[in-house]
Amino acid sequence: MKAGLKTIVWTDTLQTTFMLASVVISMYYIADGMNLSLGSLANKISESDYSKVFDTDWHSPRFFIKHFVSGMFITIVMTGLDQDMMQKNLSCRNIGEAQKNMKWMSISLVPINLLFLSLGAALYIYAGYLDVEIPAKADQLFPLLAIEHMGTISSIVFIIGLIAAAYSSADSALTSLTTSMSIDIYNLERREDLDEKQKTRYRKNIHLLMSFIVFLVIIIFNEINEDSVINDLFKAAAYTYGPLLGMFAFGLFSKYKIKDKLLPIVVILSPIISYTINYYSPSLLGYNFGFEILLVNGLLTMLGLWMLREK
Repeated sequence: MKAGLKTIVWTDTLQTTFMLASVVISMYYIADGMNLSLGSLANKISESDYSKVFDTDWHSPRFFIKHFVSGMFITIVMTGLDQDMMQKNLSCRNIGEAQKNMKWMSISLVPINLLFLSLGAALYIYAGYLDVEIPAKADQLFPLLAIEHMGTISSIVFIIGLIAAAYSSADSALTSLTTSMSIDIYNLERREDLDEKQKTRYRKNIHLLMSFIVFLVIIIFNEINEDSVINDLFKAAAYTYGPLLGMFAFGLFSKYKIKDKLLPIVVILSPIISYTINYYSPSLLGYNFGFEILLVNGLLTMLGLWMLREK
């Protein structure tokens, strides 16, 4: 295993450990604050409305089938086609180990997601117990309770968990951006007109530029964000990842060659058309799209690629 990949594997392991530990410790403090055991808190969550899974109203943005299907495809594009997943599989010695890694990760995600969902429900129950007003942005509830109502240790645990979660996302985003810029755009690995010292300087400048762009995006996102960050993130993903899903599916299920020069037009028009459909759908069709607009976006991209096929 190369040093770079080994570093990523170890840092991801530490980040995940701290993040999960912060969830468990936070739930312990919530249970303690309500004079409950962790088992009693789990029972309270299961008996509450927050444990409801199946919303059968197809007009609702939380309609179960819509969330199930869109969640499945969001997982494919945001995790399955992600730089992180590629890096972890490259650290495996052979394809058998890589497949085993994928299977175990898929299995482990179920209890981990349940743990995070349980924490979310516990936070709302605890806020009701303390008679705390729920913030307009739901993602502000955890810091509000951790810092103002759960004591010093829980505040420290929250900050550690937040750093672990943020670093996990930030380092993968920077790795993807810098790798793409260095290899795909500047083609540094194959440029013979540059010596190793010049290539290193280019890489450092690219890292600084990408770091600044990520910082700028965070500032802009914070200013325009009107909902919880996770909701806005998935809304954005439905438009930005749609073309990626469409291209992946088109390449997987067909053998057509396309006119590459016209590809940017398709990947720009598909999200625009998808947004237009999403905007007018409630008034024209009586249907509210949720994150499943990703599928519409992907299908439009596939249609565009089919129209660009070489005959």
